Amino acid sequence: MKVLVLSEHDVTELLTMRECIAVMEEALVALARGEVHNPLRQAIRAPGANGLLGLMPAFRGGGTPYYGLKEVCVFPENPKRGLDTHLGAVILHSGETGEPLAFMNAAAITAIRTAAVSAVATNLLARKDAAVLAVIGTGVQGRSHAAAIPLVRDIREIRMCGRGESVQDAVRRADIVVTATSAREPILQYAWLSEGAHVNAVGSSVASARELEAELVENASLFVDRRESTIHESGDYLAAKNATIRAEIGDVLAGKAEGRKSEREITLFKSLGLAVEDLAAAAFLFEKARRAGRGAWVDF
Repeated sequence: MKVLVLSEHDVTELLTMRECIAVMEEALVALARGEVHNPLRQAIRAPGANGLLGLMPAFRGGGTPYYGLKEVCVFPENPKRGLDTHLGAVILHSGETGEPLAFMNAAAITAIRTAAVSAVATNLLARKDAAVLAVIGTGVQGRSHAAAIPLVRDIREIRMCGRGESVQDAVRRADIVVTATSAREPILQYAWLSEGAHVNAVGSSVASARELEAELVENASLFVDRRESTIHESGDYLAAKNATIRAEIGDVLAGKAEGRKSEREITLFKSLGLAVEDLAAAAFLFEKARRAGRGAWVDF
């Protein structure tokens, strides 16, 4: 049996941001239509460990069915070591036989698909004339979002805000705001946002961490990648006792729910990251790599 191995370089070369945005739209519509299976992720936190191990399985049926599993370690202090916070592999299996087909660099897939999903949400929810982007966080996800958002809006100014800088100053008069930090406590307040702004909150993906103050989550028009994941895993949502989820963005894509209703409302997309997104990216990469003769095939 031979399996395909795709390195970080292979993934970044093959999975362009523009292509990934289209792949994520398809994956989210499939989720909205009940065509994929996406259990809640499992997080393993060992006593005394500096990080956690996350397991994210999914299944996609159809003409070419696949099982996928992302196993990824999340170590928040890794940027101090020059490493990504998310390190691991996405494993792709045949949905017909169960054979392992490919092992792919999870950090590269996560960086690209997370920003691509935010671009999908931005395209659905941000004002059409949005032109000023503020990105809070200068790590992998911050840089990836700075590349993705201009693909769906005509951005004339990008503000990157790192540690020790003023978030309030960065978001002043911004049309689109991205929070991509490792913060454990809120760093963005509702009062700082401009009328009609759109926020993509992507840094906090566990119940014990928050990037947004409760007032923001409660007063913005809240959209999520998946309702079940949000009510179990999002610290930003769980801390906002009066928050109401308007819709999943897959439902907006599928025409089952309405997006932005006025130019003045503040919209919020809370992204947790889904296994079906990793599976969709892995399936796309596997099929593209085979056609292009990329990657390394190894005996397994």
